[in-house]
Amino acid sequence: MSLCGVLSADAIENAVKDCQAPESFSCKKFFQLCGLSQKSPKEVKDVFRILDDDHSGFIEEAELKFFLQRFVPGARVLTEKETKTFLSAADDDNDGKIGIEEFQTLVLS
Repeated sequence: MSLCGVLSADAIENAVKDCQAPESFSCKKFFQLCGLSQKSPKEVKDVFRILDDDHSGFIEEAELKFFLQRFVPGARVLTEKETKTFLSAADDDNDGKIGIEEFQTLVLS
């Protein structure tokens, strides 16, 4: 499954364009612009599985850095500050990674 199987290519492109400048990424705004926050819990979990690059069941800080590139190849890398802000927004149990339930809660809240 690809992200375009869940989200429209136009919405993904617009969301990535919105945060091209360093320090302009907001995960909540990104989820709204790409349409993910309007998807079902199952669809959000499907997207999580696509973003979990190493299939560990978690999205770790190293994977978050390349978050935008999972949506659009060639997109910029998140800055260290953006990566840490994104991680802290979702990591409810403070284990340093985002689990599928944490991701779903962040996206749909």
